[in-house]
Amino acid sequence: MFPLSDENPHFLTPYTSYALIALNIAAWIFVQGLGMEPRLGASVCTLGLVPGELLQTLAPGTTFQVGPNAFCTLTDTPNWLTAISHMFLHGGWLHIIGNLWFLWIFGNNVEDSMGHARFAVFYVLCGLAAAAAQILAGPASGIPMVGASGAIGGVMGAYVLLYPKVGVKMLIFLGFYVTTVTVPAFWMLGYWFLAQVVGGVGSIGAHGGGVAFWAHIGGFVAGAVLVLLFRDPELVRRHPHRGWQSG
Repeated sequence: MFPLSDENPHFLTPYTSYALIALNIAAWIFVQGLGMEPRLGASVCTLGLVPGELLQTLAPGTTFQVGPNAFCTLTDTPNWLTAISHMFLHGGWLHIIGNLWFLWIFGNNVEDSMGHARFAVFYVLCGLAAAAAQILAGPASGIPMVGASGAIGGVMGAYVLLYPKVGVKMLIFLGFYVTTVTVPAFWMLGYWFLAQVVGGVGSIGAHGGGVAFWAHIGGFVAGAVLVLLFRDPELVRRHPHRGWQSG
């Protein structure tokens, strides 16, 4: 299943969502060289979040392969700025396109409930919570974590609390048959969250790279909690599809 759009109007121009999308695209172009080596591998190694390096649970000098010709060597100086920088990096074209598409669909309405500045702080806090969850799940991991999906998971956690019954138009693949269907947001986002939990449980004890399921889970839960603090009641009240009132 892949979301195409939602049936949810917004009232504010989502400047913060636009800025976040622009920052991710700028990082992909100017820092990661549009995914071309050696800049992709170098950016992941230097600006990606490595739990084993931050917590010093792995010996400095340990080397991990992160691509066909890309290797990361851990240092003895934790770079805590990677807790922020990793949110704006990606591992490939599908990674960045998928993440920014989800942010495009769900970010504007969550920003609509908070205002621009609050949404910016909320987004970063969700990304930090996602990073913390992934670190706790694998404190000795030497694989760099990159991607906006943890923070965007927070956006989706907030969305399902704010607008659970809003219709989300989904693209469905059933073998060779492709169709669309509109489902309530709590169905679509609940399914997504359940898939992350199943993937996270299955990844326990696994080695090597892959999807940062626990970051997705941590971000989603953080978003569902933080939205209770960051939402502006006046902005939410004017929304026709808030809460369970949506038909």
